[in-house]
Amino acid sequence: MDDVLRPIKKWLDKRMALETTLTLYDWDEQTLAPCLAMENTGRIVGILSEELYKCMVNDDIKNFLEKWKDGVNEKYSYKLQYIIWKIGKDYEDNKKIPVDEYRKFSMIKASANSVWENAKNNNDFSMFAPTLKEIIDYTKKFASYKKKDGQSLYDVLLDDYEPGFNEKKLDDFFELIKKEIVPLAKKKINESDSFDKSYNYRFYPAKEQEQFCNYLAGYLGFDFDRGIIARSEHPFTTSLHNKDVRMTNHYYENDLEDSIFSCIHETGHALYEQNIPDELTQTLAGVLPYMGIHESQSRFYENVIGRSKEFWEPLYGKLVNTFNKNLEDVSLDTFINGINKVNPTPIRTSADELTYPVHILIRYELEKKIINEDVDVNKLKDLWNEKYEEYLGIKPENDAQSILQDVHWSCGNFGYFPSYALGNAFATQIYYSMEKEFDVKKELAKGNISRINMYLCENVHKYGATISTDEILKRISGEEFNPDFYIRYLKEKFEDSNCKKC
Repeated sequence: MDDVLRPIKKWLDKRMALETTLTLYDWDEQTLAPCLAMENTGRIVGILSEELYKCMVNDDIKNFLEKWKDGVNEKYSYKLQYIIWKIGKDYEDNKKIPVDEYRKFSMIKASANSVWENAKNNNDFSMFAPTLKEIIDYTKKFASYKKKDGQSLYDVLLDDYEPGFNEKKLDDFFELIKKEIVPLAKKKINESDSFDKSYNYRFYPAKEQEQFCNYLAGYLGFDFDRGIIARSEHPFTTSLHNKDVRMTNHYYENDLEDSIFSCIHETGHALYEQNIPDELTQTLAGVLPYMGIHESQSRFYENVIGRSKEFWEPLYGKLVNTFNKNLEDVSLDTFINGINKVNPTPIRTSADELTYPVHILIRYELEKKIINEDVDVNKLKDLWNEKYEEYLGIKPENDAQSILQDVHWSCGNFGYFPSYALGNAFATQIYYSMEKEFDVKKELAKGNISRINMYLCENVHKYGATISTDEILKRISGEEFNPDFYIRYLKEKFEDSNCKKC
C-alpha cells in the first residue's frame, strides 16, 4: 500500500495534520474558547482550510487519480481501495469549488457556533438568522457545484453523511415511520399522561451529575487514558485519532435524565472511535463517513441497552446513592417506566424512543424544503413550530426549544439529521442479530458490558470506513438495511410488551 500511495504521501500526511488541527480548533471553540476569540481565530481557520483544500485538489492528486481511473484491483486491501475512492471523491467534489469560497465558508462556520450559542442563550432566533442564511446560501451553492445528473441538491448533501441513502430511499423510510410509528406514538402519549415523573425535575447539582456520568462512561468501557470529557452547550464527540477521543456533555440541574442519556449516547460514539484499529487511525480509512452507522452505535447504547431494566439493575444503587435525597423514594421499576415514558417534548435530545424518529422526520422535511426550494429564513421558525403541532400536537414555548435547540445547522451540517433515524433502525437490526449469538439482557444484568463491546468491535468498529453500512449489516444479519427490524422493535417494546405504564 505504501508503494501505491508514495507519490501523494506528502499530501496525505499534510491533509491529516490539517484536519486534526481544525478538529482541535472546533473542539476548543465549543468548550473552552472565550466568546470574543472567534473573529481572529476564524481567520486562522480560513487559512488552514485553504491549505486543506490544496491537499485535496492539486496536480499530483490529479495525476495519481488518472493512473487509477479504472479503479483498484481487488487484490489490494479494502483499506487501499477505500483510500483511493475517498481521494477521488474529495477531488471531484472540491475541484469545482473556488478556493476563496471554500476559505470564506470555513470562516463563517468557525464563528457561527458562538453566534448560535448566544442566540440560544438569549432565546432569540433573529440573532442567528443572518448567519444561518449565509450558511444555507453557501451550502446550496456548493451542492450545486457537486450536483450530478438526476441528483437533487439535498441528495448531494445526504451523500456526505450516509452514502447510498438518497431522498428516494429516505422518503420510503420516513413514510413507513409516518404509517406505523406516528399513530402508535399518539396513542401511547394519551396513555402515559397519568404517570408522574416529577422526581426527574428536582434539583440535581451539576457537579454530582458530572461525577456520575464520568463513572457511567467508564462503566460502558470509555478509556480515560485515551479520551476526555468536557462541557459544551450541545453534547458531541470528536476524535483526533484512536488515542485521543473527546466527548462533551451538558448538565441541566432540573433534568437528571438529560445528562445521563447524553452521556450514554456520546459514549457509544466514543467507543467506536477508540476501537478504530491502529492500522486505520490517522488515515482516510479511519475517518468514518457513514454517520448512520456511527449513530447506530450511540443509539444502541443509549436506547437498546441504556433504557432496559437489565442495564440499570447493577447501576441503580450507585445512582440512588449519588442523589439519595431525590431518589430514595423512587423504585427501580418507577425509574425504568420514567425513562421509557412516551412524552411529546419539543426537545429532540430529551425525546423518548417512540417519538424520537418523529423529531427527525420534522427536520428531514424542513431540510428538503430549505435546500431544494427557496425558503425565507425568517419563516423557518414558524414552519418548525407548525410541524411540531402537526406531528406531535405540541408547540414549542420559545426559540431555544424550537429552531435554536440543535447545533447542526450552525456547523453547516445539512443532511446529517436523517442519520439519527437511520442509526436507530440500524441499531435494532444489529441488536436482533446480537441476540442470536448470546443473551444480551442476561449479560447486562450481570454488569458485563465487555461481551457487548467485543461484539460491536468485531462486527462494526474494526472496519473503520473500509466497508459500507449495507455491507456491515449484511455481514451481521445476512441482509442489507431492512427497516422492518426497527418497526418490530418499537412495536414489541411499546405496543406488544408489558411496558404499559411507559
